[in-house]
Amino acid sequence: MERRIAMGSKITVIGAGSVGATITYTLSQETFVSELVMIDINKDKVDGEAMDIVQGTAFRDPISIVSGTYEDAKDSDIVIITSGLPRKPGQTRIELAQTNVNIVKSIARECVPYAPNAVYVIVANPVDVMTYAFLKVSGLPENQVIGSGTLLDTTRLRYVLSDKLEIAQRNIHAYVFGEHGDSSYVPWSCTNISGVPFEEYEAVAKSMGKEIKPFTHEEMEDYVHKSGGEIIKRKGATFYGVAKAVVKLCGMLCAASDSITTVSSMLHGEYGVTDVCTSCLTVVGPGGVKGKLEPKLTEEEIEKFQDSANKLKAVIAELDLN
Repeated sequence: MERRIAMGSKITVIGAGSVGATITYTLSQETFVSELVMIDINKDKVDGEAMDIVQGTAFRDPISIVSGTYEDAKDSDIVIITSGLPRKPGQTRIELAQTNVNIVKSIARECVPYAPNAVYVIVANPVDVMTYAFLKVSGLPENQVIGSGTLLDTTRLRYVLSDKLEIAQRNIHAYVFGEHGDSSYVPWSCTNISGVPFEEYEAVAKSMGKEIKPFTHEEMEDYVHKSGGEIIKRKGATFYGVAKAVVKLCGMLCAASDSITTVSSMLHGEYGVTDVCTSCLTVVGPGGVKGKLEPKLTEEEIEKFQDSANKLKAVIAELDLN
């Protein structure tokens, strides 16, 4: 049967839990997507999610949304992996490692033969470890494997800074580097508000009659580290924020020009770190990772980056990736 020529991208989402289903729904509202495939071991659940989501597409251009098997992932432009056990209250992402690595290993062996040219976006936690494991098991080129990394952490940081500074998030250029977890940090030396260094912005705001309540770097980083856990404690899971972040990344991967964001991918000497997947400023676009940017950091910030990477390496060293 002749394959239909799509007007947009084909994206497969593996895992129909809260995160996978919310990502699929959010993607279904995007015009750059024309085909969506959902895959999950729970056939009834994934069938129901696909049926529910497709019924909400009447107000957009036609889109194909189906539940299926790995074979249906053939010719996907992007494959998103959300499968894995959820993080429990008080549990770190690293503690999830081996169980979810085993799930990712199984997915790699079953899906990659059908979609060898897709860009794989890893969302399952601990995402940096999962990204490294998937890359090693799949045998894919490094540019085709991306973890969502600190993209959501960066979004959380910009939200809280926007709230404190009373300025739009789009004007805040701030990033979270390192592990998507407890050892992540903010390189404040390269943080700015539309080109104005962060430490100088308060004076600028005061000149405009704004009264900004004092806050510390530590308070902002504490919010980034703990807000996800607070959401999990109250409602059992986080999925809206991560869904929007992942869909934004998919848009970057389907765009006509490259973008710069904080995602997890293999490092080769950036800030003295090698052989681990973690987040720093990364150039992404059609085909996946294009390269890295290394803005000048302070010695302390470089040490924090290396420390975060070493914590991930210590976990990876204990895992069975065979």
